[in-house]
Amino acid sequence: MKITINAGHYPGLDSGAVGASGLQEADVTKDIAGRVVDLLKSVGHNALFVQKNELYEITQLSNDFGADLFISIHCNAAENTDARGTETFAYTEGGDSDRLAACIQLQIIDSMGTVDHGVKYHAGLYVLRNTNCPAVLVECAFISNNEDEALLASEDGKGGFARAIARGITDYAASI
Repeated sequence: MKITINAGHYPGLDSGAVGASGLQEADVTKDIAGRVVDLLKSVGHNALFVQKNELYEITQLSNDFGADLFISIHCNAAENTDARGTETFAYTEGGDSDRLAACIQLQIIDSMGTVDHGVKYHAGLYVLRNTNCPAVLVECAFISNNEDEALLASEDGKGGFARAIARGITDYAASI
């Protein structure tokens, strides 16, 4: 199976959200996404790592690759620093993207113990709307929350998110 793993934002050009400690979303997502790619390759999938500054480049690379699945990895942020947890976005309710999102969300909640905000639907997200395959966007945790930020900064946390995302993908792949 061909799987595109997109690390959200771009170090040096677009940091994405920034935590109180200065932790940058682009750096966290690069680390997690790289680990997911390695895990997927280790079980025989053809995985493509993509981290670009322009959204059209991300979706074009994935579409040119002929991806069967597309997963974009992000860190959430909110003005309310008490907000924490995980949510996964699919383009619309029902169908393959929704099932993929549910598999990933379940694995993260079960293994990481983050607050479950569930699967949500957002047809306006560019990377979900412009890919030619089932696509999801994972908001691992809130970088704006001190506890979630510490999890995102730790080696155990980044490795745990990567393993959970990879297991969610393989769970989905085994079900089709």
